[in-house]
Amino acid sequence: MSYSRIAFRASPAEAAQDALAVLTARYGQQGLDTADVVVALGGDGFMLQTLHETEGMGIAVYGMNCGTVGFLMNGYAVDALPERLAQAEETVINPLEMKATTADGRVVRALAINEVSLLRAGPQAAKLAIHVDGKLRLDELVCDGALLCTPAGSTAYNYSAHGPILPIGSDVLALTAVAAFRPRRWRGALLPKTAVVRLEVLDPVKRPVMADADSRSVSNVISVEIRSEPAVCHRILFDPGHGLEERLLVEQFA
Repeated sequence: MSYSRIAFRASPAEAAQDALAVLTARYGQQGLDTADVVVALGGDGFMLQTLHETEGMGIAVYGMNCGTVGFLMNGYAVDALPERLAQAEETVINPLEMKATTADGRVVRALAINEVSLLRAGPQAAKLAIHVDGKLRLDELVCDGALLCTPAGSTAYNYSAHGPILPIGSDVLALTAVAAFRPRRWRGALLPKTAVVRLEVLDPVKRPVMADADSRSVSNVISVEIRSEPAVCHRILFDPGHGLEERLLVEQFA
């Protein structure tokens, strides 16, 4: 596919801003409404921000690493960018939808490309009850937190919490505990992509909990419902031979 009209986006970091100046001077700058593709300059955090910015637009995003982490990014180079874009491999991913209910009755909805996490917000461990598709599966998890991640997000916070890496094409979500205290040996669960997960906060006054969807945080939650949102599709471009599936495999054998 030919991508000749490029919209560049850059993080505030100096390296990304320098790259933006060089690339726009070389290839021009399109608005999102006229662009064929978006090139995001920064790290993984900025790539997620760009994907959220272009949500629902159906436009592909190609990341070039100008930050400190670049799992979702390609290498930075100035030359032959249109040719690289034309040869790129496309991966389509669906985000998670979070519906968080707070102690004062507010309901906050947000989408997460990587994961939705619940984390203790006080000195004591959180106590959570876990329901899957309306059925109580774990009546009390004492932990620092828990998260539900997509395959694309399985190498991020999930992997640091000792959760599994998921193949990018799998219709599976990973539910992972963060520093589980009881049940001490509970390491999480693999769930079908269609599953609806509800996490209830037990004793939210004594043991407050916050929820987070790709860095959108909600304080004092009493319950969080999470499901995959197939109606939203994110198109991510990778250089040939370095697609997300290959990166997930490399990560497991590193």
